Amino acid sequence: MAVVTTETNAGRAGTIDFGGDLTVNRLGFGAMRVTGSGIWGDPPDREQAKAVLRRVVELGVNFIDTADSYGPDVSEELLAEALHPYPEDLVIATKGGLVRPGPNRWVPDGRPEHLVEACEGSLKRLKLEQIQLYQFHRPDPKVPLEESLGALIRLKEQGKIRHIGLSNVTEAQVRQAQALTPIVSIQNRYNVDDRGSESMVDLCEQESMVFLPWAPIQNLADNTVLAEIAAKHGATERQVVLAWLLARSPSILPIPGTGSIGHLEGNVGAVAVELSAEDVAALSRA
Repeated sequence: MAVVTTETNAGRAGTIDFGGDLTVNRLGFGAMRVTGSGIWGDPPDREQAKAVLRRVVELGVNFIDTADSYGPDVSEELLAEALHPYPEDLVIATKGGLVRPGPNRWVPDGRPEHLVEACEGSLKRLKLEQIQLYQFHRPDPKVPLEESLGALIRLKEQGKIRHIGLSNVTEAQVRQAQALTPIVSIQNRYNVDDRGSESMVDLCEQESMVFLPWAPIQNLADNTVLAEIAAKHGATERQVVLAWLLARSPSILPIPGTGSIGHLEGNVGAVAVELSAEDVAALSRA
């Protein structure tokens, strides 16, 4: 069984670079699930949520992905409460560009003035002077992409953002953004069951960008190939799909999230699962 031991932590997955000057371990954490139901409001137990975040760092995870819309605000507030002053090597990436009218509701807002306000709010909640990776959460069909990106470029020029990333984008949108400013990362939905962003993974590998798959662990039921490979390795199915992501491309930085210490420890255990080339190919065909 690929379980966590004193020797098993995120560092075993190796490292990855953002923009050539920001290095983190290649298994991160997504901080969306430390909020309430519907990614809305406080979690059922704030102290438990903070305990999860502290355990994240103990397990060698030094890249945490969050957003102002998670809660909203709650995820960022909990990160600061649990971890500030931050470990020197910890990178907290956040996002702006979605507003939350209610539980499970997400509305794009790419107006420059909103993005500036969102970034300033994240800086304050996270108690940071600079956000090392700030991601545009989703292009807004009502706002030209160059106007939205222009706001982030100005924030970068002011030193409030170190690197710019994109989320929920097409290749055409990536190319449009790259004509305006360096883009170091793409965050799209991607997992064993949903590979609609396959070409985006390849693009990131070709152009030295980091690919952050959201929803990396989904739809595990009824995948007999996955079940067989998990049984062969003495691992959980969750661990195998994370190991598959690590093996799929050196540009992938998985960011599984959870509100449970047990699930967190199990996820980190994925770094001990060594899939063969045949395993990777079988899962890719499944």
